[in-house]
Amino acid sequence: MSISSERSSTLVDRFRDTAVGKAMFRSPSRVTPRDRAAGHWSNFFLHLYPVKMRRKEISFRYSYYLGIISAVLFGSLIVSGIYLMFFYVPSPGQAYANIQTLQTDVSLGQYMRNVHRWSAHLMVLAVAAHMAKMFYRGAYKPPREFNWVIGVILLVLTLLLSFTGYLLPWDQLAFWAVTVGSEMAAFVPLIGGRVQELLLGGPVVNSATLLRFYVLHVAVLPSIMVAVLMIHLWRWRKDSMLDAAREEGDD
Repeated sequence: MSISSERSSTLVDRFRDTAVGKAMFRSPSRVTPRDRAAGHWSNFFLHLYPVKMRRKEISFRYSYYLGIISAVLFGSLIVSGIYLMFFYVPSPGQAYANIQTLQTDVSLGQYMRNVHRWSAHLMVLAVAAHMAKMFYRGAYKPPREFNWVIGVILLVLTLLLSFTGYLLPWDQLAFWAVTVGSEMAAFVPLIGGRVQELLLGGPVVNSATLLRFYVLHVAVLPSIMVAVLMIHLWRWRKDSMLDAAREEGDD
């Protein structure tokens, strides 16, 4: 252990011995495995996860870090999307002009829009590749079948985010692409017509459609995505130990 790490450890120990430190850190110092487990269980956020996790589960060869890449790209979409929201109005009379102004007159506007667009494209590819990688690893088999379903939901949410964002520039390409996509949705048996009406807010793509897609894209779908992603990460950590327990039982 280096001298700097020893000094920092000493300072932390001294702080933990003070009245304020004891109030903040109510678990023992993490010296032994038992101490580390006690500190894990005493933390509200950490107790949701297993105390131990197999090393191969977090290795590069296990998933090529495609899940992490997808999460980072989603974070990039959130940051760049918030920036773009300051200069965009979901109105047929202003949406296209806002995009043009964003690209020509707003500081970093073109850059942030490109970051947002390319992050969206790469996220679709990363999530699809992650699903394919986990499929070939047998992630849909017990005891991971529930988390596989969660992963499928995340894939659908990713595609919906991409689809709803496609209309927001309100140009000819976006208008007709959403028109074709909504017509395809209408052919779904039993619920197709209702789904199309729910998406468009009427018989054709209009101002109500733009507003609905905007709300779905910036509020509804991202909120659901964050919640489902947290469940996905939680189950991934939990299922790691279920696999370990099953292997020990087989032995």
